[in-house]
Amino acid sequence: MAASSNRPSKVPSYFESFVVDDSRKSKSQLVDELKLHRRRIAELEGTVARHQQTEQELGRAEERFHKVFDHSNDAIFLVDPGRDKILDVNARACEMLGYARGELLSMPMSAVHPQEMDKVRAFAQSVFKEGKGWTDELACLTKPGKTLSAEISASIIEIDGQPMMIALVRDMTERDRLLRENVYLRDEVLEAHAFGDIIGQSSSLKILLQQVELVAPTDASVLILGESGTGKELIAREIHQRSLRKDGAMVKVNCASIPHELYESEFFGHVKGAFTGAVADRAGRFELADGGTLFLDEVGEIPLGLQSKLLRVLQEGEFERVGEARTQRVSVRIIAATNLNLKQEVEAKRFREDLYYRLNVFPIQIAPLRQRQEDIAVLAAHFVGLAARNLNRAVPRLTQVNILQLQRYDWPGNIRELQNVIERAIITCSAGRLHFDLPTDVMVTRPGATDTPKTTPDIDILTDDDMRRHERENLLAALQRAKWRISGEGGAAEMLGLKPNTLTSRIKKMGIERPI
Repeated sequence: MAASSNRPSKVPSYFESFVVDDSRKSKSQLVDELKLHRRRIAELEGTVARHQQTEQELGRAEERFHKVFDHSNDAIFLVDPGRDKILDVNARACEMLGYARGELLSMPMSAVHPQEMDKVRAFAQSVFKEGKGWTDELACLTKPGKTLSAEISASIIEIDGQPMMIALVRDMTERDRLLRENVYLRDEVLEAHAFGDIIGQSSSLKILLQQVELVAPTDASVLILGESGTGKELIAREIHQRSLRKDGAMVKVNCASIPHELYESEFFGHVKGAFTGAVADRAGRFELADGGTLFLDEVGEIPLGLQSKLLRVLQEGEFERVGEARTQRVSVRIIAATNLNLKQEVEAKRFREDLYYRLNVFPIQIAPLRQRQEDIAVLAAHFVGLAARNLNRAVPRLTQVNILQLQRYDWPGNIRELQNVIERAIITCSAGRLHFDLPTDVMVTRPGATDTPKTTPDIDILTDDDMRRHERENLLAALQRAKWRISGEGGAAEMLGLKPNTLTSRIKKMGIERPI
């Protein structure tokens, strides 16, 4: 009894069956109970092991999830739209918006979508109503203040019994830029007056191309000077194509064709509702040219009142869209062109002096066509082939008499006028003969010429050497145009109106060899 009195008065219920009462149970009963409790202990140990294994698997799954979550190429947001709260984000979301994770988790959703929160709520309601994935496009505001166009795909998940929205967000800014650029370039193709490649062999053209080679790899502003029709835009495109910005767009602005009241919108863009007729946001030419080149054609026509705003963008790389207070930054290389004497415009107070010096870092002067007589033959051959193809006509023969007639003309409209004259001659061509309808009052007057009326064409008398040189130049121009193909459609023989065998004999006789 004494031993019995030393037992605890209260034993935990789970272990009550372990208390052995020797006075009431047989030895066999005690052995059976011990075996039963051993089995229960083994079962408990198995359950604990399974729980531990499950926890380890859950840990590994959670680790895999976080790796996928944080290394996704798309930004991922877990949000509660009803409470205007961001619950979680991945690393790509932080990178895209420019915030640290802690900053985003402390911000409301409305800080990311300040202008489109109503659209966000409507989008969230659609997702919750449908109960399945949904995709839409929204605008996001980054920490630096830049607006991103984003494609958002959202779906519903439950957390602690509460429905939440998980959104995959993809930055569509580059896509939108390419779309805008594509639309712009398509419009440019429709408006462009193609002059082809830079063609010619005059010394002034060779000097010009050397200047292009020098300035193209830099980011220096270039001012191209020359009469209308000399190919200023073609030189600008050549500078862009040889620059480090060649993968970006070269955006053109014809400053002479913009209505005065639309200058700011054209240059800097506008937001919806900024003025009557602004029915949607529109990117300006500076925004389109970001990372590329902006070509300001006829820059002397920019109104004096806007020149200070243009100067600010050139100096600081900053501007605001019309109707928007947010400042945007761009990196744009400027190439300007004009047929005006900007120095005289500055002296007449019609052009800002500081803007003039900002543009005139590297001036390039293009000589008019009347000063490039040796280029006329090769340009004419090029335009004859180009016009014949565009008009679906056979390529007519460009004779030496044709060349002499073109070289005697003064070309006040320069290369543009030459192309138009040749195209008109192709349209009116009969029996394979070209006739150029040129005004006689702008013919070049050369030393030794007289005003005595003649019944024969009023052309200069050439020496035999001159004639041979012109014939060689004309033949070379045809070969280059035909890419040194002699026979067949579009071949040099067809252009010159010769049989292939005859042309081959002349090539050998003149000692002309195809360059390697």
